[in-house]
Amino acid sequence: MLSHMQQYQQGHHQASALDEVSDKTEAYFETLQLLERMHRLMLDLVKDEFERLQRHELTPVQALIIYNLGESEVTAGELRSRGMYQGSNVSYNLKKLVAMGYIHHERCDLDRRSVRVRLTDSGQEVRQMVQDLFLRHAEGLAMSGILDDPPLDQVNMQSKRIERFWTEQIRYIY
Repeated sequence: MLSHMQQYQQGHHQASALDEVSDKTEAYFETLQLLERMHRLMLDLVKDEFERLQRHELTPVQALIIYNLGESEVTAGELRSRGMYQGSNVSYNLKKLVAMGYIHHERCDLDRRSVRVRLTDSGQEVRQMVQDLFLRHAEGLAMSGILDDPPLDQVNMQSKRIERFWTEQIRYIY
């Protein structure tokens, strides 16, 4: 049988553990909101840049597809599986980008149902515009010291762990 002091200490320890879980849960919820807001802000930054450059034909999502495709030549399915595109309407955006001349597509020799895509010269120009925008932001953030505390590589490492956890949750939920 536990003494009153031991019962008090055990109860206090359990309450502290619950408080810690609650604090981490609140921080996690805040992280989820920040991720969503940051993604929307990134799309707004790309949109503003393209408006400034008088490039109104592209949506920010299409510009990011072009940016993420880079030098790769992949199938439409690989765009999603490699993390180059996160949306659900990849076919629509690819058709638009092909029609606008930013992406070249051709049927695969082995599997005629599959289409491989890569950037055209126009697509490479758009990719460079997005890269220049991101480089300006990276330089500004580095000079401001915002990326120093905590170091961005540590933040990225934790984000990758969360990504891996989410992927496992999706993969193993029946």
